[in-house]
Amino acid sequence: MKEIIFTGCCVATVTPMRSDGSVDLKKYAEFIDMLIEKGADAIAVNATTGESATLSDEEQYNIVCCAKDVINHRVPLISGAGSNNTYHAARLALSARNAGADALLCVTPYYNKANEEGLIEHFNFVANHANLPLIIYNVPSRTGMSISSKVYRKLCENRLICAVKEASGNIANIARTRALCGEELYIYAGNDDYIVPVMSLGGKGVISVLGNILPDKVHEICALCESGSFAAAAKLQMDLMPLIDSLFSDVNPIPIKEALALCGFNAGPMRLPLYPLSEEKRDKLLSVLKDYGLV
Repeated sequence: MKEIIFTGCCVATVTPMRSDGSVDLKKYAEFIDMLIEKGADAIAVNATTGESATLSDEEQYNIVCCAKDVINHRVPLISGAGSNNTYHAARLALSARNAGADALLCVTPYYNKANEEGLIEHFNFVANHANLPLIIYNVPSRTGMSISSKVYRKLCENRLICAVKEASGNIANIARTRALCGEELYIYAGNDDYIVPVMSLGGKGVISVLGNILPDKVHEICALCESGSFAAAAKLQMDLMPLIDSLFSDVNPIPIKEALALCGFNAGPMRLPLYPLSEEKRDKLLSVLKDYGLV
């Protein structure tokens, strides 16, 4: 049995930026502190929601340093270290470790893709190079490929590969993975709309977008699941579905950054090619936020 990196709600944080598009570390520190105070069980930086694809290696290092300082050992810190270039991913992973990350989040190689043997070699190389616990990030809608339960079975033989963030929506593959890997590969929901199904199969929590505005509610869903109160957890998740759906009305993290601004925390602009919500989508998002008393 491997050590669990976290249980509950890990917030996949947005990256606050100034009007000129530069990273605002002071505001980031304030934001992370607020999330922990409101119930976040772990913090993830330099991931999809944090616009990692347009952050430089130096910016990613500085973000981990900032997060490590403000977290001060209160919750685990997970840093994205993803690339379709294995050696670049390994450098990012080692940099994250040197900056103080507790674990890594490593996305499936995209665009050039890989066969099963290549996937196994890629994740093993990154984990071994950094010598840090690694969460695989399976998100076929962005990478063009999904990881099979058979590949997970091979990967979990590595002592450092501890978990997977499953954003495939393929509950059958998640069930097969649990059956094959057991406690050698923990599973986290990769989307807020199926936290309860994943945790009912033995998942340990979620890496959450919704947690940027409601970490307490996401924590509560996970805690109810952990206690076996799945009916209550399902009710709470169903109650939140209109809000969850609204946060994916456009490409993540476009809606969540807009939602934060509407709720009073201006996380600044996004870097191209991400572009703000249309007026119609913004109005719909505002209406949903009002329904939940968030604005």
